[in-house]
Amino acid sequence: MKKMIAVLKASKDLFLVQSAAILLYRRMSTISILKLDGLRKLPLSTQTFAPYSELQKQKILESHIVSILHGCTTLNQLKQVHAHIYCKGLDQCCYVVTKLIRMLIKMDVPVHWYPHLVFRQVKNPNPFLWTVLIWGYGVQGPFSESVHLYSCMRKKGVGPVSFTFSALFKACGAVLDACLGSQVHAQTILIGGFASDLYVGNTMIDMYVKCGLLDCGRKVFDEMAERDVISWTELIAAYTRSGDMKSAGDLFDGLPIKDMVAWTAMVNGYSQNAMPKKALEFFERMQDAGIAIDEVTLAGVISACAQLGASNHANWIRDIAESSRFRPANNVVVGSALIDMYSKCGNVEEAYKVFLSMKERNVFSYSSMIVGFAMHGLAHEAIKLFFDMLKTEVKPNHVTFVGVLSACSHVGMVDQGRQLFSVMEKCYGVVPTADHYACMADLLGRAGYLEEALKIVETMPMKPNGAVWGALLGASLIHKNPDVAEITASHLFELEPDSIGNYILLCKTYASVGRWDDVSRVRKLMRGRKLKKDPGCSWVEVKNGIIQEFLAGDATHPQTREIREALEDLVERLKATGYQPNMGSVPYDVSDEEKKRILMTHSEKLALAYGLLNTAAGSIIKIMKNLRICEDCHSVMCGASKITERKIVVRDNMRFHHFIEGVCSCGNFW
Repeated sequence: MKKMIAVLKASKDLFLVQSAAILLYRRMSTISILKLDGLRKLPLSTQTFAPYSELQKQKILESHIVSILHGCTTLNQLKQVHAHIYCKGLDQCCYVVTKLIRMLIKMDVPVHWYPHLVFRQVKNPNPFLWTVLIWGYGVQGPFSESVHLYSCMRKKGVGPVSFTFSALFKACGAVLDACLGSQVHAQTILIGGFASDLYVGNTMIDMYVKCGLLDCGRKVFDEMAERDVISWTELIAAYTRSGDMKSAGDLFDGLPIKDMVAWTAMVNGYSQNAMPKKALEFFERMQDAGIAIDEVTLAGVISACAQLGASNHANWIRDIAESSRFRPANNVVVGSALIDMYSKCGNVEEAYKVFLSMKERNVFSYSSMIVGFAMHGLAHEAIKLFFDMLKTEVKPNHVTFVGVLSACSHVGMVDQGRQLFSVMEKCYGVVPTADHYACMADLLGRAGYLEEALKIVETMPMKPNGAVWGALLGASLIHKNPDVAEITASHLFELEPDSIGNYILLCKTYASVGRWDDVSRVRKLMRGRKLKKDPGCSWVEVKNGIIQEFLAGDATHPQTREIREALEDLVERLKATGYQPNMGSVPYDVSDEEKKRILMTHSEKLALAYGLLNTAAGSIIKIMKNLRICEDCHSVMCGASKITERKIVVRDNMRFHHFIEGVCSCGNFW
């Protein structure tokens, strides 16, 4: 008997399986068969209270075997039930065989081996049996076999069912074959009766969306006679991924019953499309509607808080997370998101507290904390945490090395950065990407090694992208090197012809050395391309979590007069301590008086003055800016932190600057 069981477990030949199964069955009692590895005992068919017809007995047996199949957890168990199916004469029962094949495929048994052999033994497979094999090849591949089986099915005169088309549409979506998907779509219409099927319609929408044909998916949706929440949510999520939040919002408003998935799609959509205020607004509405949340919802709204940089909102979200079943101490996804949020809200100390409280940490937790330390200029803390991570079972990934290299870049730790870059692949198996080369270009360029940075970029194993050349262009401005700036800008103008920031950096580099003719030439090029400069924008958080936004030159605020007076008073006090306006921060060939006027209207200065007027004495002033802070504003913030005895935190598009008693955390290296 042991030998026969071994044959059943090891054999890949269907004939041997059948033969061994029959012999095994003859040697075993009914009770021992029914007690095989966790299988439930079949009820006795000889019940005394009511006689059963043979058909009824057959149906009961089929039902219980299917129930047993669903309880199987190993391939060996399935083979044993398969033996029982043969011995009971159910090997031609399409209902039972379909369930067997589905379970085999779910256990990742290769379709072309066991499942297809089982299918071929059935003389008259019904549509469901054909469909389960079509589905199997759609899941495992090759997808061409799914199409071939469908053709064979039609040639044999077997009509498809709705699940047949659903399986084909899922396969088309998996391989992104919109052409074949549209042909299957045509089949649903030609055969008739399927175009209006809800399940078919939903998988059809999903197929078109995955293939990038959102308009076709919308057309299917509009023509559906019946829709459910899946129909609506698939399209809402697709619109959010494409950045069309208006269409997503219109669909959401028309959704009769809004569940957690639909709400979460909207919250995450606004968050992913850089509309954090709308994301928070929708999350509040979701809370007011009493809709439950999950870790995906929390991660989305936490990301929105991170973008906004508002600590008041951050604490509110933290409280919600703590009171839910997704507490950051126990949930690695939420915990990692909170680390990122607090870091981007300027509270790296609280981020580290969250990190320490986590019972489980993965590479995302470590990487988020390392990146958080890096953006705050805490390079030594970032590198220490990196080496602490190496002592655990957690392995560094692409983001981890971006974090440690950025940390080195922000404080000029050139030797440490070179060493980490040289061993990341050899010792840790992380192949350098363009992101890592951008970090190295930034590290070397900032430190003044422009020629070395240019050489490393020109010898990259992959084509440098905009981030790589952009890092080098930024370094050229810092060190007033127009020659390297011209080389990098020429590449950027080809890669990103409509990115106005590159033109502005080149203009500033020329202006820094007084090459005004070149400045005029680049500006003429900008006008020819009809490019407009993104206005400097800063926002500051004041009492009760209120966030006030300022544009450069903004004169529309109700407190404009008070803001201007407070700023003028601050500058006069700074001049008494030796401050002089940095004219090089204005890339225009205008008079010094005009340059001083322009400097006074920079958005971060307006936000600073407003913060001084509208926050309690001694409290921290937190300012966020969409562009890099200029040298003159950096000097003003340094001086203001000393004479006002206030800590000032500025987050620009590169990093955080913590100004305390006249000193910045960046050490004037940014």
